[in-house]
Formats: sequence, C-alpha cells, structure tokens
Amino acid sequence: MSGSLNITASTVEPGLLTLPWDIPLESWPEDTITALPKGISRHIVRFAQLDGTVIAIKETTDEMAQGEYAMLRNLLKIEVPCVEPVAVVQNRTDEEGNALPSALVTRHLKFSMPFRALYSTTLRPETAQRLVDSLALLLVRLHNIGFFWGDVSLSNTLFRRDAGSFAAYLVDAETGRLYDSLTTGQRHHDLDIARVNIAGELMDIQAGGKLDANIDPIATSDRIMASYETLWHELNDPELVEQNELWKINKRVQRLNELGFDIEELSIKTDETGTKVKIQPKVVDAGHHARRLLRLTGLDTEENQARRLLNDLDAYAATVSLLNLDEEVVAHLWLTRVFEPVIRSVPENLDSKLESAEVFHQVLEHRWFISQQQARDVPLNEAVRDYIENILQYRRDEELVIHPATGAISTNISIIKDDSDFEYLDEPVLPRGADEPVRDWRDLV
Repeated sequence: MSGSLNITASTVEPGLLTLPWDIPLESWPEDTITALPKGISRHIVRFAQLDGTVIAIKETTDEMAQGEYAMLRNLLKIEVPCVEPVAVVQNRTDEEGNALPSALVTRHLKFSMPFRALYSTTLRPETAQRLVDSLALLLVRLHNIGFFWGDVSLSNTLFRRDAGSFAAYLVDAETGRLYDSLTTGQRHHDLDIARVNIAGELMDIQAGGKLDANIDPIATSDRIMASYETLWHELNDPELVEQNELWKINKRVQRLNELGFDIEELSIKTDETGTKVKIQPKVVDAGHHARRLLRLTGLDTEENQARRLLNDLDAYAATVSLLNLDEEVVAHLWLTRVFEPVIRSVPENLDSKLESAEVFHQVLEHRWFISQQQARDVPLNEAVRDYIENILQYRRDEELVIHPATGAISTNISIIKDDSDFEYLDEPVLPRGADEPVRDWRDLV
C-alpha cells in the first residue's frame, strides 16, 4: 500500500490494518466483505468482519467522516440510541498512488435491520405504523437534547425488535448538528423532512409491489406528525391542576415512565389565586425500565422488553411469596430459575434468530396465546418447546452468524423454588411428595 494511511480510533483495533484500504470500497474482494441487508445510501457502504465482530464502512469526504465520527461519539456519551463509531480512515491511496475517499467505520448493531429487511413479501400496515411510531420517539429524544438531524428517514435508521414493537437507532449523522436547544422551526423542519422521506420510501416499496394494498404512503408518513406531537407535548408541556387534584402530578410522572422517560425534577408553582398548581417536568433520557432491569439483573435490553421482563419478575415475586426478600435477591432468583433456563432451552443452531430478551418475551406471548386457544394454563416448559418447534426455527436469523454452530442441544427447563425442596433433574422438576410435576414457577403455589 503506497502512501501513509491515517487511522483515528478511540480504541485499539489492530484488525483495521489488515483490511484492503488500497482498493476502492465497491471493489473489495468477497472474502473480505460480509453480506448483510442495508438501506439506501448516497455513499458506498460495505460490511466486513473485524476481530469477530461486524463493522460497517462508508466512503465519504475527510470533513464528513471526521464530523460524523465526532458527532456519533458525542451522542453515545449522552446515551442517544445510535451506532457506535469505530474509526476514521484517511490518506487512502491505491497501488498507483491515486487518492481514494476517506472512510467512516462504525460497529454493526446486533439484531438490527434496515426497514427494507423487515418484510419478506409485503410490508403490512401494523408494521409500517410501528416503524413510524418508533422513529417519532427517536426524533423526540433527539430534539429533547438539542439534536437537529437534517435527514430524517426510515433508511437512515436501524430497527431492533422490542417486545412486539420496534426500537429505532440513528445510523447516519452526517447532516446532524447538536445545539443547546432547538427552536420550534428547527423541530418542525426535521418533521417536514421526515414526512417527505417516509412517503417517498413507502411509495418506492409500493412501486416494487411490496406494500400492502391497505397502506396509504401519505397517510402513514403523516402519522409521524401526530405521534411526535403527542410525545413532545407529554414530555414538555406544563400542566395546571387544582389544589385538590395533586394526585394528577403522580399520574403525569407515571405516564412519562410508561413512555420510557425518567423525571429529573418537577417545577411546581401556584398561580396568583393560590388555587391551582402549575407543574413542569424536567425530563431526562429514556430508559426507566431498562435501567431498572440492568441494575437488578445485568440484562441490557430495549425499553419495552425491559418492561415485559420486569412484569414477569414482579409476578414471580408475588406468586411465590418472596416479597419479604430484598428486590435484588428476588431478581437473582428469577434470573437464574426462570429467565436463564428458558434461554438455555434454545438449541445452539437457533440462538442467532433473536436476542435473548426478545425470545423470552415471545415465549410469554406464545404461552398466553396457546393457553387462550386451549382454555388451560399451559406450563412454561411446554410453551417453550412448542415455540421452538413451531415458530422460532422458521424465523430468519436477525444476528449475523459468521461461523454457524453445527450442533444443537436442547436443555429441559428445571425451575425450583427452594434448594431444600427441589432438585435439578433432566426431567421436569418434581417436588418431594408431589403427584404432579412442576413445570412452571406459577405452579409452585
């Protein structure tokens, strides 16, 4: 390689030096690149393997590569959902010494997909609506911290499944700017861009025959306006309540928590007559439930997944009468005796289908569905087996598997209440002296 390659990175990545930077990105050999679905981009983008992980490489100008790298680092510091920047590669030249574009390297977000990869035959109305709603929430979060995107679109976003919904991640920040706060005009300009881009993307899918006939691209793109405005006003508008209705303050906080936002402080003022209270919440970043789950169990999940897992954890605590124990102790028991056995039951050759938290959520959903269908309380073991055999194995992989596992081992779930009363067995756990096997922690009471 001629010339002096310049790599700027926040961490040591020796594998970067082994990549063929002296070749234009669009001509990289097949044994170097990795086939992954990607959205539409004005730049050449390729995926490659780097020390057991996957990176995305985008050719662009020096200025844009450096600016986007710095912007993504700043966004990560304030916990904005976006891709992780790895490096900027400059001073690239080919074997003849001709200059090649600079490259921005980011880490591929596991289990994420561009919106065009979220449908196989046609994009259904409910999927399109959930995508737009998740993008609206992302945009509210960005605007709340003073980030002007400038190029809002489904194609510039990655989506991860989040307990029946989607979580959106910013993937392209080259037009973004970070301010102390945004004006109403700046926010509405981003919304106008989003509405036009989403409509165009859906029309493009429609032209290819991949859009459900019941979807109106214009109406669906307009949905982002309604979703955004609802979220924005809920987060930022002051509220007047009567002195005898102070319970509404807690109700407001609860609504914000359900949206996934924490409250840093509340500004509460009485008006001139002294009969009304004006409340103005100061909202911090989203992730109320995700942070609680991470603190209790170490599981790092999306917000809706965290809410669902916490619901199951709380039900576990109530059902097996463990409420007199510390919350951390109960969480450890649930993690080791409920969550982990379910995840271990997934065969190795299927563990790249979905991330663990989404698998657990879908197992709970599947258990509820077949319980309703069969009019009985289906044991957890049975629900897991049925889910793996009839649903999970037919899903496409949502994580890139570089070296697929060749074997598969399915472990029976053994969930116990107390070490003195139960034993781990290969078969469903039997309480000593019981006539029927215990297959679910809900059967313990």
